[in-house]
Amino acid sequence: MRIPRAAARVAVLDPAGSVFMFRYDNEEVGVHWALPGGGLNRYETPRRGAERELCEETGWKDVEAGPTLCLWVHDFTRAGVRVRQREHVFLASGPRRDPFGDLADAHARDGIQRGRWWSPGELSGATEPLWPPQLPELLADVRRSGPPAEPVDLGFVPNTTVRRR
Repeated sequence: MRIPRAAARVAVLDPAGSVFMFRYDNEEVGVHWALPGGGLNRYETPRRGAERELCEETGWKDVEAGPTLCLWVHDFTRAGVRVRQREHVFLASGPRRDPFGDLADAHARDGIQRGRWWSPGELSGATEPLWPPQLPELLADVRRSGPPAEPVDLGFVPNTTVRRR
């Protein structure tokens, strides 16, 4: 049995179209890269939660979540609890910079190993799994046509699309 969990993330794009992501090593799904974000607090909207999580994980207080890029559902284990997570992924623009502030404890608690900017070419050639796996195609569509008029609903994405360690 999996516990339902609501979460939100932000795809922060720099002026050249690179996206910032964090590397995780999860006990159930292994090494993967995910956008800044995480679980929503009770009564928190996805947009507000995405912005709060982005600030907590990067120190960036000046990035606002824009249009919703996609929705997706996936399973993983978080702190020993098996969850089925429904995520909203928002788009945002921001300058290319490193996270700043005292983030070591938050990163350790969340299992964040490191972060980096990914160019469009690097993202499409990634050798480690990305969350969501369709992120390179989604961001290529944004670069070509702009944000989607309606969020792309990816539905449930089973862990078979995520390579294990």
